[in-house]
Amino acid sequence: MFTIVPILICASILSAQSLPNTQPLQIEGDLAARMLAGIDDYLERETFNSTKRRPQRPSPERLRRILGVVDPRVPFEDLTLVETLRRPARVHSSRDYEVFAVRWPVLDGLDAEGLFYRPAKPPVARIIALPDADQDPEALVYAHQLASAGCQILIPALVSRAPTQQVNPDIRRFLNQSRREFVYRMAFEMGRHIIGYEIQKTLAAVDWFARQTPAAPVRVIGYGEGGLIALYAAALDARIQTALVSGYFQPREELWREPVYRNVWGVLNAYGDAELAAMMSPRLLLVEPSRAPELGSPGPGAAPGFLTTPSLGAVQAEVERARLFGANIRLAPSPDGRDIPFGDTALSAFHGSPIGPIPLPPPVFQPPPRRPFEQLVAHVQTLVRNSETTRKQFWAQADSTTVDKWIQTTEPYRKHLWEEILGKLPEPTEPLTAQTRPAYDKPKFKGYEVVLPLFPEVFAYGVLLVPKDLTPGEKRPVVVTQHGRAGRPQELIEPSNPRAESVYKHYAAQLADRGFIVYAPQNPYIFEEQYRALQRKANPLKLSLFSFIAAQHERTIEWLAKLPFVDPDRIAFYGLSYGGKTAMRVPPILNRYALAICSGDFGEYIGKMASTERSESFMFTIEHEMYEFDLGNTFNYGDLANLMAPRPFMVERGHQDGVGHDEWVALEFARVRRFFTFLGIPDRAEIEFFRGVHEIRAEGTFRFLHKHLKFRE
Repeated sequence: MFTIVPILICASILSAQSLPNTQPLQIEGDLAARMLAGIDDYLERETFNSTKRRPQRPSPERLRRILGVVDPRVPFEDLTLVETLRRPARVHSSRDYEVFAVRWPVLDGLDAEGLFYRPAKPPVARIIALPDADQDPEALVYAHQLASAGCQILIPALVSRAPTQQVNPDIRRFLNQSRREFVYRMAFEMGRHIIGYEIQKTLAAVDWFARQTPAAPVRVIGYGEGGLIALYAAALDARIQTALVSGYFQPREELWREPVYRNVWGVLNAYGDAELAAMMSPRLLLVEPSRAPELGSPGPGAAPGFLTTPSLGAVQAEVERARLFGANIRLAPSPDGRDIPFGDTALSAFHGSPIGPIPLPPPVFQPPPRRPFEQLVAHVQTLVRNSETTRKQFWAQADSTTVDKWIQTTEPYRKHLWEEILGKLPEPTEPLTAQTRPAYDKPKFKGYEVVLPLFPEVFAYGVLLVPKDLTPGEKRPVVVTQHGRAGRPQELIEPSNPRAESVYKHYAAQLADRGFIVYAPQNPYIFEEQYRALQRKANPLKLSLFSFIAAQHERTIEWLAKLPFVDPDRIAFYGLSYGGKTAMRVPPILNRYALAICSGDFGEYIGKMASTERSESFMFTIEHEMYEFDLGNTFNYGDLANLMAPRPFMVERGHQDGVGHDEWVALEFARVRRFFTFLGIPDRAEIEFFRGVHEIRAEGTFRFLHKHLKFRE
């Protein structure tokens, strides 16, 4: 019996319409498109349900972390007056108050800059007034009204939405992405956020106000982007007694449609606007449902994102939800309609007594338009340059004195990578029931399309190549071959155009011809802005594209390991480009991959993602979805490769591959080779440079596969 069964199985593989022990695959149409649609349905459902899962008292510590409010603020004694020979610091004076151009320290190397309103008498309140990103501090009419009523006011200038244009004169790139998006990208990679930086500017003002005498209540008021900062700052700091938010408060289930610089990692799992309001309780939050800043498509080269005015009903619904959590919240609508923010009703409620119109002074203050932006860029670039030291501190608990100790002490790092950086999906709810159908019949192998369910909406899809010379009872190694961005598994087997052939060289088919079992999965980075929209929907849920990719690969390995002709201990991964990104992220967290080969992506990755000093940096490209929160402080590519040890790891690098530079690739790989050498396994880390571009070479990597999978060549 034990001899006959394998013979029958092998015979049926070569003749059946579908693989044994699988169901016929009957889904028609483009399976890649169907796969993305399923992921989209999953994210839509989870976003809708996120309001039901949020804790009633969400953690302020977690909120500080995901906003990047993590750096100690610089203590300072007083505000600094800002003046020149031509422009005095005092920009306005009246009987009731004076206005000065000022600056105050926030973080090491970062200041806030704006206007200070000093009333003639001891202040009745101290207020941080936050304009919208495209408003100059002097344009805030209500500041003059509040100053006339006896309030002391600080107005920091925010980073504007103006196009970034050129940042580095040595790199002649003129960028259409907004300054806020530009800062967001690099800051996100370094565990910071433009929102967090502007909260820090606000809280530095609170620090100063809290030390002043005589004591007076501290309040914040903000419109649009300033309303966002005011709401978060008041939720985080109990010294702020009252907040007035105009043109911002609403449900956030469509956060992904808003500008990318509002994207916050995992925010919807715990914090909607209602939950932030509840964090203020019993302090008062006033919401003015005014017309919000409206923003259309930013155009080519920038991340899509829109700002619109929410309906009054949507604002009221979020206010009512906040009240369910015990928030002390009031609507303060203007009787004049919703067009103009900070009407008399809202200002009077905020001040505690009637506020009326006053004659306004002529504009005289011109804030430096780029200085807040350039200071933030410089601050994040310092973090990028110092990131290697930061990562060494992060890795301090990993013990590499022996292979066994390394495996044992790196498990928490694997968990951190999966859960905190990539985002981990729950366990699949669907049974592992594969659906297959024939796709190829070549001289040396047969091919099958495969669908593996994970959740009702989500499945893994790929193509399995099975050599025809399998012998009864034989178990062979598997090579999982991964396409790059916008690719498909079929391009690795039988390319339909010359470009795909030149890039992939049908390397999946080549490996199958050599006798390997080959599996080519479909990864979801296809259809350009569609997969980027998935990333935007995923991030507020503490998920990413790699959350789905990792789950799909985990299920795929589980299924492959059960096939009677597969050796479950010899399953390898080999990917190019975005498939190389997968090679750097998935095998480190999935131990069942016996080895990994990264082609066309390896290098010093943090600088590539966030540096403004490197021409190949993603800061100058359209890939706004690539950024992974706090990766820069935790895992560079060398760390990810080392996390795989003692399993073998290889890099394939074309000298003319524009994705990176040889020097950066060699530098990062030298760290890997050194680590594997000191671990006593130097032969398990290899690199092959070749004269070529962004492509598979399929020479040294094939030898590496044969050697470490112990399979005849």
